[in-house]
This record gives sequence, C-alpha cells and structure tokens, in this order.
Amino acid sequence: MALRKFIIERDIPKVGTFEREQLRQAAAKSNEVLNQLGPDIQWVESFVAADKTFCVYLAKDEAVYSEACRDQRIPGYENHRSLKDD
Repeated sequence: MALRKFIIERDIPKVGTFEREQLRQAAAKSNEVLNQLGPDIQWVESFVAADKTFCVYLAKDEAVYSEACRDQRIPGYENHRSLKDD
C-alpha cells in the first residue's frame, strides 16, 4: 500500500522564537514516537512560523497519523490530507 501525504498543523505559542536546541528536543521526541510506530508513518519536513508548526508526513492512513499526534501528546492539532500525493 502506498503512503499518503498528510500535514499536521500545530498551534504552539511563540514557537517561532524558540532556540535551535528547543526545536531539536521537540524533533527528537517526535522521532521517538515515529520509530515506535514503525514504517507506516514517515516524517518528510517541517516548517516553523510565529505561533504554528506545519509538519509533512507520509502515512498509511489517517489513523496511524492521528496515533502519532496522540502519542506525542500534542494538545491541539489539525490534520490536513494532501489532495495530490507525489
């Protein structure tokens, strides 16, 4: 089964002011969760704005993707499915 593209939009106040090390720590936590979930979800890239992050993932389905968010204990996020998968 081909993986589909998803975007997680997270509201994180002042994330755009975080130091590089703070962003690395957040990425490390995310990578731990992804490693536990196995090959059904893969991180592609992330973007940081003033009060939001946008993370692009490839996932088997939305259930795996939502599990990743829950396991990372992300309090508020929106799932966006790509209309066209590359």
